[in-house]
Amino acid sequence: SISDEQRIGSYRIVRKLGEGGMGAVYEAVHDQIGRRAAIKVLHPQYATNQQIASRFLNEARAANLIEHPGIVEVFEFGQTPDGAPFIVMELLKGEAMSARIRRLGDAAAGDALRFGRQIASALAAAHAQGIIHRDLKPDNIFLVRDPDMLGGLRPKILDFGIAKVTEAQRIGGVSKTRTGAVLGTPTYMSP
Repeated sequence: SISDEQRIGSYRIVRKLGEGGMGAVYEAVHDQIGRRAAIKVLHPQYATNQQIASRFLNEARAANLIEHPGIVEVFEFGQTPDGAPFIVMELLKGEAMSARIRRLGDAAAGDALRFGRQIASALAAAHAQGIIHRDLKPDNIFLVRDPDMLGGLRPKILDFGIAKVTEAQRIGGVSKTRTGAVLGTPTYMSP
């Protein structure tokens, strides 16, 4: 586990934001320029699993290839001294779409068309780069304040870890999934 004040690359860890089965996300600050960022770190026990480590690198590469305000921006990729891969990305302030749906229930339905159009625009930018997300769900959409957007919120798509990157966009020979492998969240997968 990474503690407060520990350093990852050029960033000093401020606090843990959350943790999942594969890794943890921390808030960090670049001491020299003051940039705040989120750092996603793969748990060390998975760093030696080539398939998992490749998916983690794929997330950084896929998000970086797409230039769209509706996609989380990636700043840096590297490894901690103990070999755990990390991704430094923009720190988002707001809430996951899933939390908004739980909080507002049916009241959130009025936002569906507006958010759906914005999400579709970001996905179109990804598809134009040969990238297919493959795990789009409310947990992977974060709503941030943006005064230039109707309603003052902009959805940002996160977690490109299992994205499919077409052969034309594949960098460094990172392979995707085996034929017949099922990846994603079953309740959000198309038939």
